[in-house]
Amino acid sequence: MLHDKCVVLGVTGGIAAYKSASLASALVKQGADVHVIMTANARNFITPITFETLTGNKCYIDTFDRNFKFDVTHISLAKKADVIMVAPATADFIAKAANGIADDMLTTVILAAACPKIVAPAMNTGMFFNPITQDNMKKLTRYGFTVIEPASGRLACGDTGAGKMPEPDVLLQYIMREIARDKDLRGMKVLVTAGPTQEDIDPVRYITNHSSGKMGQAIARAAMLRGAEVTLISGPTSLPPVEFVENVSVKSSADMQRAVISRAGEFDMLFMSAAVADFTPAEKADHKVKKTELPEDTRTESGGWRLELKPTGDILRDLSEMRRDDQVICGFAMETEDLVENARGKLERKRLDMIAANSLRTEGAGFAGDTNVITIVTEDTTEELGKLSKLEAGMVLLDRAKEIFDRKASM
Repeated sequence: MLHDKCVVLGVTGGIAAYKSASLASALVKQGADVHVIMTANARNFITPITFETLTGNKCYIDTFDRNFKFDVTHISLAKKADVIMVAPATADFIAKAANGIADDMLTTVILAAACPKIVAPAMNTGMFFNPITQDNMKKLTRYGFTVIEPASGRLACGDTGAGKMPEPDVLLQYIMREIARDKDLRGMKVLVTAGPTQEDIDPVRYITNHSSGKMGQAIARAAMLRGAEVTLISGPTSLPPVEFVENVSVKSSADMQRAVISRAGEFDMLFMSAAVADFTPAEKADHKVKKTELPEDTRTESGGWRLELKPTGDILRDLSEMRRDDQVICGFAMETEDLVENARGKLERKRLDMIAANSLRTEGAGFAGDTNVITIVTEDTTEELGKLSKLEAGMVLLDRAKEIFDRKASM
């Protein structure tokens, strides 16, 4: 996702410098053109050749290096960069950057660059909480830098507390948010539901389905990368929360309905990808129901348990009744037969703008995988997307929703 993007990675003299090699590798795998600038002290923790091997580019250290093509390197790098991240960022570097000191290659490039700048502080807890360091970080924030909150834990010096550099995958997400996609959804608010619901039978048992939450998370992440303000309402899944969005956890269909309906009015686009249960137990026992204690009227002749179910609330129906004229609502339909016909019927019954339909019988579609095969159904069109990653499919769904939103806005 970072093809044609230039990332300048600054590495300063802290023990966490070894993690920056993993970050550089991850950026290259995303297609980025990565240029590493090391401070002189950083060479005490990791060698320039490590970064040169990983990135395929010269690692810069000396502002006045004579072994270079004839341009003013610190200026050309500053102009070329789409984003600069300094990780780890020592207290010394933060003090220099906050006060406009440019006495080495890294601080000179930072001062000359107009691109977004991200700093990942990493230092001893005492240094981090020192009022001078805290004030310097506030200065950087005022000057437009993004300062990442350090992680907490046992530090290299043996102390325990805040000051650890976040893991490379976290740092990568900050860079992705900044430059992976154009911010064509900036100023828009997007609501996404994801995952299954759990309908309790008793404190031990519940009814659920196979939804993994991956499709909803992919849509939420895609919208975030495009600049939208995103709220993700998710039933129970094993997935970590999506970075940089509001993550709201719910359990039952009733929880999901309350969470969605109470927020729906403030959003421009709503993607209802959660697999919400259609039925829930008519009564929930307040204790574990033992098979030897089943009420007589619930026993079957074969020794089974007859469980009475009642319908759950219809979130899409409620949304359609309260929607604003300019809102775009996308429903989802998982089918095993008559895909388009069933999806179009749902579109009309629920008065939706679009349906994302897929079939469990199609290879590459379904709950747990990282790909999906979606057919987008609107009032006038049927569009088969083919097999895509769920993130790619989410991007297309956002494209179509934005087209509908823009069309409504122009009416």
